[in-house]
Amino acid sequence: MKITGFCPIIVTRDQDAAVKAFEALGFERCHLKTDIEGGRNENINMKDANGNRINIASSLTVPRDVTGININVDDFDEAYELLLSQGFTNPRGDKVTETASSKATMLFAPSGFPVNIAQHIKKVK
Repeated sequence: MKITGFCPIIVTRDQDAAVKAFEALGFERCHLKTDIEGGRNENINMKDANGNRINIASSLTVPRDVTGININVDDFDEAYELLLSQGFTNPRGDKVTETASSKATMLFAPSGFPVNIAQHIKKVK
């Protein structure tokens, strides 16, 4: 498994407020993903002039904001099994979110720290 990207992620019920806060810090929206969980959630990837990135994801099911690490990998299944073997748990059972361009889920470390793993699926032409 190869890590292809790494940045903080905020999962929140109030995505607009979080995005505005980071825009005020100089971040710009660079990618919007809208087909998550049947369109009920979206993820905004932001970047500043120095190349720092943050993902801000919407979710109506979180009781409060969750901040963790987003790790993009080249092999989701391998990363998922590796983290489970280290004691991470999937709070949604074995549910994984699959879209046309990605496969992802948030796992929690034994300490409670959240890690979102994602594999981006590139279309072959």
